[in-house]
This record gives sequence, structure tokens and C-alpha cells, in this order.
Amino acid sequence: MSGEILVKAVDVCKSFGDFKALDNVSLEVRKGEVACIIGPSGSGKSTFLRCINLLERIDSGAIWANGELIGYRRDGDRLHELSDAEIARQRRGIGMVFQRFNLFPHKTALENVIEGPVQVLRENPKAAREHALELLARVGLADKSGNYPAELSGGQQQRVAIARALGMRPALILFDEPTSALDPELVAEVLDVMNDLAASGMTMIVVTHEMGFARNVSHNTAFMDGGRLIEYGPSVRVLTRPENRRTADFVRAVQR
Repeated sequence: MSGEILVKAVDVCKSFGDFKALDNVSLEVRKGEVACIIGPSGSGKSTFLRCINLLERIDSGAIWANGELIGYRRDGDRLHELSDAEIARQRRGIGMVFQRFNLFPHKTALENVIEGPVQVLRENPKAAREHALELLARVGLADKSGNYPAELSGGQQQRVAIARALGMRPALILFDEPTSALDPELVAEVLDVMNDLAASGMTMIVVTHEMGFARNVSHNTAFMDGGRLIEYGPSVRVLTRPENRRTADFVRAVQR
């Protein structure tokens, strides 16, 4: 890891009606760091990721990513919401891999990976194709480039989704429970790709229930509950010697 802070959240709040999904969440992630977020369902983990990637607008607080204030432009003491075009530009540097793979069903694996670089980044189609083939090989799918999503297993589809995120050359990738929709025997192939990304120095924020990945691969782990960040620190400490009783109860329950 470098000393550079790539993501910084300060007192982030987000509500849906009367439900407070995020309650003053503050967090820092450095360049090259893998940070995991764990916690029970409904604790605000996925909402927090969606706020970083501007899929949800925060109600208060602030998030910086890649050196920019996310979703807003500061003019003196005033903040102005960014336009859709400006938001799209900010999103380019932040990849996201979802629980459900969200691949285009009518496009092959290769076409799914090429789509963003060609249409959004305006890359040369030939260069984008070459890069996409390299990425599919990196995730172990060199022989599946011509296959459609329906012809791939869930693990293979998720690996295509990871290659697609990498195709945009992001500085940061967000993973929202990337293995939760997979059959147990397919989980390892996706985690192997994520391990490789972590080893290469990719900055990653991962919402997960995979405690082994959090303990062995991530640098820091956050525990969230009820929209609040309860504990955050080095993964080995948080997962083996948590300071908060609620964290300890959760870790004990999921590791049974």
C-alpha cells in the first residue's frame, strides 16, 4: 500500500424515508489497499458502496475518491450537485462488481468486456478487443470469449463481470457480495481472481461474508450494523480479537 488515501468518507448519512441506512459513516482506504466490509443483512454495507459509486446520493457528509469530491462541486462555501455527464465521468474511475452479474445477455463475453471501453472511453475497437482478450485470459476465460452469458456458469459470468470492470481501467473496484449468488463449488474460482487482483495492487472495497478472504487477503475490515460503522481496523485483529462485543458476536456466528 502507498500512503495516498484513495477513498475517504466523512460522516456519511443516507436515509430511505424513515429508514436510516447510513448513520455518520467515516472510513479511509489507501491506494493498493483491500478493505472488506462485513455485517448482517440490512446493515448498510451495499448502500455505502452504492454511494461511493454514485448509484445513490448521500444526504449529508462527504465522500472523496480518486482525489475528487464525489457527486458535488465546491464553489467557495457552497456545494453544487454534479450534472449527469460529470457523474458519468467520475464513475469511469470506479469499477463495480455486483451480486448479480448484470451482463448483457445478447452479447458474448468478449463483447461485454469491450462495450465500456469503446462506447464510454472511446477506445479504438481493435485495441479494446486486444485488451479485453488479455483480461479474459487473466480471469481464466481465454477459451470462453465467444460464449454468451447463458452458456457460462455463474462463476464464469462473475469472472466476465470482473474482466468488464477491469476493462475500464479503474483506480478502484467495488465488490458487492460477489460470491453470494454462486453455488458453493464456484466460489473459489471467483475468490482466486480477487486474490490475484489484490496481489497486483488493485485498490478494492469488498462487501463479503467470506471470512477467509477478509482475514487472509484484506488489509482492513469494517464491521457495520444498523447503518453504523461499529469497528474498523486490521483484518486479523478485527476478525480474531475484536474490540466491540457486537463485532465479536457476529464473527463468532458466521464462523460456526
